[in-house]
Amino acid sequence: MDTGSPGKDGAFLRRLLKSFGYAITGILTAAQKERNMQIHIAAGFAAVCLSIFFSISKMEWLFILLAIGGMLALELMNTAVERVVDLVTKDFHPVAKQAKDIAAGAVLVYACLSILIGVIIFLPKVVAMIGR
Repeated sequence: MDTGSPGKDGAFLRRLLKSFGYAITGILTAAQKERNMQIHIAAGFAAVCLSIFFSISKMEWLFILLAIGGMLALELMNTAVERVVDLVTKDFHPVAKQAKDIAAGAVLVYACLSILIGVIIFLPKVVAMIGR
């Protein structure tokens, strides 16, 4: 980047901020219109609340945050695939169905992994709390 010309830096920053704006708009759109995204946000919020309640370790926080962030990112990608397929064809097409089903399958795999992470981290803490 040429630091001697402030015009180029200013244009770069404007483009960068604009691209962040588009990304935030996409996240907000999915959060408002997609039921599954709302479910994932609620589950992530519950996981954060449990994490605070049980004062989990830094390593456990890393796994929880990766599970939440990965789940939300994958749900956004699934939504994007669904939108593109719907844009390309309104008629039933077996390949369009496969694209949607495969994207949904990726979300399901990650959701199962996220649940397993939650069980591994929180179940022993819940059992210990009940045993007191």
